[in-house]
Amino acid sequence: MKRSLVIFLLCLTLQGGLTGHPADASVTQFDTTDAANVWGAALAYIAPRALQKLSIPQMTLWGLNGLAGLDPNLNTTLQDGELRLYGPDTLIDAVPTPANPDDATGWGQAAAAVAAAGYAVSPALQAAGTQGIIANFFDELFNHFDPYSRYEPPQQAAQDELMIMGLGGTGITLAAQGGHVIVAAVAPDSPAENAGIAPGSIVSAVNGQAAWPAQLAALNGAMNGIAGTSISLAVQDPDDTTAPLAPVVLTLKRGYIPPQTVFTGPSLVPGIASLRITSFNKGTSDQFSAAMATLMSQTPPPDAVVLDLRGNRGGVLHQAVLVADSLLPSGEIAQAQGRDPDATQTFTAEGSDLTDGAPLVVLVDGQTASAAEILAAALADNGRAVVIGSETLGKGLVQTITSLPDGGELFVTWSRVLAPRGWPLQSLGVMPQLCTSLGATSVETQMAALAKGQNLLAPALAQARAMRAPVSVQAVLAVRGYCPAAIGTDLDLTAAAWMLQNKTAYDTALLR
Repeated sequence: MKRSLVIFLLCLTLQGGLTGHPADASVTQFDTTDAANVWGAALAYIAPRALQKLSIPQMTLWGLNGLAGLDPNLNTTLQDGELRLYGPDTLIDAVPTPANPDDATGWGQAAAAVAAAGYAVSPALQAAGTQGIIANFFDELFNHFDPYSRYEPPQQAAQDELMIMGLGGTGITLAAQGGHVIVAAVAPDSPAENAGIAPGSIVSAVNGQAAWPAQLAALNGAMNGIAGTSISLAVQDPDDTTAPLAPVVLTLKRGYIPPQTVFTGPSLVPGIASLRITSFNKGTSDQFSAAMATLMSQTPPPDAVVLDLRGNRGGVLHQAVLVADSLLPSGEIAQAQGRDPDATQTFTAEGSDLTDGAPLVVLVDGQTASAAEILAAALADNGRAVVIGSETLGKGLVQTITSLPDGGELFVTWSRVLAPRGWPLQSLGVMPQLCTSLGATSVETQMAALAKGQNLLAPALAQARAMRAPVSVQAVLAVRGYCPAAIGTDLDLTAAAWMLQNKTAYDTALLR
């Protein structure tokens, strides 16, 4: 029997999720070419980079099993050199597979042909449309990977890009002073700073129109706009107001201004400064360096520093490495290990401690993750800081990103992060040297022991630092049970202040 006749009969007889009549001619056709291009490109990108070695045929079959997620009556198998699509007890189509198992393009085309055959007979697939079927392929494929590998459809990828690149500005905050409009602040690494505009400068005109203090709200609004667009400012030195020179007209091209992620907190006790990092974006290390320079320029400078990473879900790995480098005089910061040679890296401190060796406490909690965990682990493993709080989230996998032919984006985990002492961050998280998640009574007991030169968590810490990937779930749970993950509380701050005022306890808690 010819394949076309088989499909026609199926359209008349199959029940459940499949059609009981020929597909309506008005239904938009499945875009086989688009699906083939997207899947072929994705398979070619994933195969050499995924943390676990996987064959292209296996990944193709996993992805096609996503059709059953849309229509449970469909099932795909790989048999005798064919991808076979079945309905209830019936073969719908059999597509020959490429002779070469590494032919990503050919396997993408074969997968698209199978999807097209399913689309022809399934109202559920027709309702999902080409983009829904493409996305479902990746959903099922990545169910076999890790929690962080994923596909972002074109619309979502475009929205993310707009959030990053479309919200631009000059980096200037304007204020009113002495009847003039002045530059109150300039964001680091912004178009304004790069143009040499300094705080205190007088802005006499914006886009050729005179600037007056009564217009302040509108003028500040005008600083923002789509990244890449331009704005002109007439800028004058504040010392020229008595015998003013002609203002200098500067044209600034708006750019992405990283949101503020570093904040100076209140001093816990005299002599102890605090900084909080809420996430890591491309401006975090510059913001951290500026904030730390301001703290250390005080008279007298702080005796110790608390770095608060509670609730920090991570972000750009390189920024966490730069912050660690600014606090470590030397030593390894982290290792990234993967199958792809480009995924394997070792990050090492180059010897610039902005605090001049001031005692340091890092606060973490169950929401501290990813890049924030890398920073905490680097400071703890090098004996540079005492970590206080609870077990952290345990996200120690790094993703590589590529754009696909449909405008979507692919995030593929390609490396595992190891702390300086060789233990994996994934699942294990960072074990603190003083645990606060067991309550105030436990903290008091730990403090008393530390003051006498004994760390009650020493056996758990040694066990955690001795672990090597891969680590079993049972082993991870056993270690994490010593200090369960929890949301940070004021007890963390109390413990940090106490630790930094008790040298014996601090020295005992440091990992040597």
